Amino acid sequence: AEMESQDAPESPGLHRGFICASFNQDTTSLSVGTKTGYRLFSVTAVDKLDCIHEGAECPDIYIVERLFSSSLVVVVSLSMPRRMNVYHFKKGTEICNYSYSNNILSVRLNRQRLVVCLEESIYIHNIRDMKLLKTLLNTPVNPSGLCALSVNQSNSYLAYPGSATMGEITIYDANNLSTVTLIQAHDSPLAALTFNASGSKLASASEKGTVIRVFSIPEGLKLFEFRRGMKRYVSISSLSFSADAQFLCASSNTETVHIFKLEQHRCRSTASQSVLRRHCGAPIDPAIVHHSHR
Repeated sequence: AEMESQDAPESPGLHRGFICASFNQDTTSLSVGTKTGYRLFSVTAVDKLDCIHEGAECPDIYIVERLFSSSLVVVVSLSMPRRMNVYHFKKGTEICNYSYSNNILSVRLNRQRLVVCLEESIYIHNIRDMKLLKTLLNTPVNPSGLCALSVNQSNSYLAYPGSATMGEITIYDANNLSTVTLIQAHDSPLAALTFNASGSKLASASEKGTVIRVFSIPEGLKLFEFRRGMKRYVSISSLSFSADAQFLCASSNTETVHIFKLEQHRCRSTASQSVLRRHCGAPIDPAIVHHSHR
């Protein structure tokens, strides 16, 4: 679950000049990038954020990712968009930094792997020593840096677009460094991808935003198909499974958040697919909604 805004109004507990925000892998922590650095918050309740660290090593942070509840945090600054800095924030020390051939668009991590996504390449590091294990060159043009990494380090599946013109998904085993399968998920280019906690399911949406599909991993078989709406195309910005993978939440550029129930015996039914539609005054991030419905 990620948010981006260059000039969002100041909110209580957040810094002036909000740029980005992302949850850690188990949604116990929120990382916020700002014009002056970054802040880490402990998420103890949906209406309470406790700031546990403020980093000012670099300004204009547009990527900040924390590894679970550890002291490891990865940041990328707009002033040096090709360089990734890895910090031990409790000690206040830099563990390492890496520079790449182009701007860094996204970073994903679990306890086994750290993945850096550029527009036309992906770099896979061993998170224990930050050694570069594999470079996937000439990947389909991916201007938003769309990719998903399973938080389950026992499989470390990586999903990224297999085409720039269609909704094809490449599933890659980041532990064994090999391609697992290709999934023909949508007719239009991909807009959102997310794994469930165990890495056994993958949800996807295309740029049209009308249909959300869920596939079994590693087989790539379609398990569910949810119709978000047919009247108009929307931009789905975030997908999030509940912790038990019984629910899937989608947020978009509309003022509606959709929550779908994954029911095996009714997966082909359209009548019961959308079990809850929450209308709000402003878009809500799925991970927040997922928290509030535990």
